[in-house]
Amino acid sequence: MPNITLASTITCPECGHQKTEEMPTDACQWFYECDGCKTVLKPLQGDCCVYCSYGTFKCPPIQEGYVCCSSS
Repeated sequence: MPNITLASTITCPECGHQKTEEMPTDACQWFYECDGCKTVLKPLQGDCCVYCSYGTFKCPPIQEGYVCCSSS
């Protein structure tokens, strides 16, 4: 069983603001509002959530080896 990191630092691509957040373990987070510039971040194409696109660590399901955290 791999060690799962639950905290990830999101970096806004618009203003560079960084904030460490606790990632949900039971759902994807598709939107995230930057505290710095209020831009609403969405996952980049091919990523399942904002943590996979902008975080220092991928979301827990991806860390566990799943293809995506969506149930579809």
